[in-house]
Amino acid sequence: MFLVKSLRLALLLFFAASTASAQQTDSAYVKQNYTKIEKLIPMRDGIKLFTSIYIPKDNQKKYPFLLNRTPYTVGPYGEDKYKTSLGNFPAEMREGFIFVYQDVRGKWMSEGDFDDIRPHVAKKKSKKDIDESSDTYDTIDWLIKNIKNNNGKVGIYGISYPGFYATTSLPGAHPALKAVSPQAPVTDWFIGDDFHHNGTLFLNDAFSFMSTFGVPRPKPITPDKGPKGFKFPIQDNYRFYLEAGSVKNLKEKYFADSIKFWNNLFAHPNLDTFWRARSIEQHLKQVKPAVMVVGGFFDAEDAYGTFATYKTIEKHNPGANNILVAGPWFHGGWVRSNGSSFGDLDFGQPTSTYYQENFELPFFKYHLKGEGNFKPAEANIFITGSNQWKGFNAWPPQETETKTLYLQPNGKLSFDKVQRTDSWDEYVSDPNKPVPYQDGVQDRRTREYMVDDQRFAARRPDVVVYQTEVLTEDITLAGPVLANLVVSTTGTDADYVIKLIDVFPEDSPAPTPNPRNLIMGGYQMMVRGEIMRGKYRNSFEKPEPFIPGLVTKVNYALPDVAHTFKKGHRIMVQVQNSWFPLADRNPQKFMDIYTAEPSDFQKATHRIFHDVNNSSALTLTVLKP
Repeated sequence: MFLVKSLRLALLLFFAASTASAQQTDSAYVKQNYTKIEKLIPMRDGIKLFTSIYIPKDNQKKYPFLLNRTPYTVGPYGEDKYKTSLGNFPAEMREGFIFVYQDVRGKWMSEGDFDDIRPHVAKKKSKKDIDESSDTYDTIDWLIKNIKNNNGKVGIYGISYPGFYATTSLPGAHPALKAVSPQAPVTDWFIGDDFHHNGTLFLNDAFSFMSTFGVPRPKPITPDKGPKGFKFPIQDNYRFYLEAGSVKNLKEKYFADSIKFWNNLFAHPNLDTFWRARSIEQHLKQVKPAVMVVGGFFDAEDAYGTFATYKTIEKHNPGANNILVAGPWFHGGWVRSNGSSFGDLDFGQPTSTYYQENFELPFFKYHLKGEGNFKPAEANIFITGSNQWKGFNAWPPQETETKTLYLQPNGKLSFDKVQRTDSWDEYVSDPNKPVPYQDGVQDRRTREYMVDDQRFAARRPDVVVYQTEVLTEDITLAGPVLANLVVSTTGTDADYVIKLIDVFPEDSPAPTPNPRNLIMGGYQMMVRGEIMRGKYRNSFEKPEPFIPGLVTKVNYALPDVAHTFKKGHRIMVQVQNSWFPLADRNPQKFMDIYTAEPSDFQKATHRIFHDVNNSSALTLTVLKP
């Protein structure tokens, strides 16, 4: 064991030293090969946006622009202070672009007022009608006209919130905009990204992020003078949120009325015009630039946005040059790691390096420089389990079939429909003792929970477990997963969490080295999990109470998956009613949860039905052999 730990320490030190050395080399390259200038670029309404521009010193040829618009600061500030690297990865920096970074309206050193996922103005009637699309258009127009040695072409990329800004460049795009890559783009904050999933507040993310990001900025300011990160008084996040008692208590104790986003949460608990206006999907029409949507299947923040953005562009723009790249990545993992592993999983190859070399760099070189012969598949997907890249001519692939996986009595799971009558599982859910989203104690939400071992949850009496017999052949899922639950509750509201799990064989070997003493035999890898706030089962706009004891259908979609359940493995489904503190607690009575007091949270008895007339099941998209 000492030798294993010593080897691991040596490897960590080696990689740390290698990373530091690479950063120093990249930093030196930026200063030696680029000239930095800073400009306040005027928008049509007179507001000026702070923009850092890195121009190649080799002025013997013309370069395209690569633009990144961000709310997270373009720092460091000062024309004599340089970023340590440019673009998403070093090879992109060394390829040669005019790299442009811009503080979006109302953030850091830009003028104006910031608005979270600012609504798009489809019909602009005056210069006062501004949005992120118009700010992008005006920025590009200024760059083309004022920066020397440009070739008249612009590309835009961004991850997460900057991914949203990349998406917003598409409606009414500037003619010079030729290539856009929204990566894990924020897309819909009520249905599936970041802070809501199917109307359920993702408490941990919303609170920890907005406690700093949402602090108002009275005037342009640099990060050193900006808001500092929230200091949690309790390091155990499960206990911190539980002891707060309610979302209402959290707001009153820590935010008062200072955080605009939290005020909006309380003012708009249901899907209304406020949230609908902030969905960019409805405006993704007449798309002209080439688009490459990128995301990770294990992205804890914006897995929804990746697939929703790609599918929406396909739906409204059948002739658009629009492709999808999705891999086994955490949020931004395609450029923030080499992608060879994640959590306890090993993919046997550097998937991120493959992406960078075969997709992102060739995409921008082809469309902005006219170099190379970039002809990828329509959908370029890394399938975990079998650990291989696959190219498809559509997503979901055309070569799939729909299969129904039925929950069965006695914890069974099968593609055969149940023939019994009057069959259900019954258990009690107590929101004062909610099911944790991950084993152990965490001070912040981890990204690894997306694939973590679920054996800790399977042991709880308020988690119902179903699994197949040992698989006799591989089964590959490639596309959407639909949950079709038939339930009842003694309460008037309830959340429902579905987790799709790959159960490893009992003789699965432990990794080598194994410093955490992992037991992989029987490992329950979460492939996909998702929650539904039950009162929204029929409408996000008009919530409805459950009638206590009445058999009720709760149907909802999980984000897409691409995973092979190997021969010898099992498929498992877990059903539960809390996922804390990932999601806020449901008091299990019909009400505006933002007004809930600690006394409102009550126990409820739940039934999951699985009989011939009331069949709970998952609808799977299965790749044909």
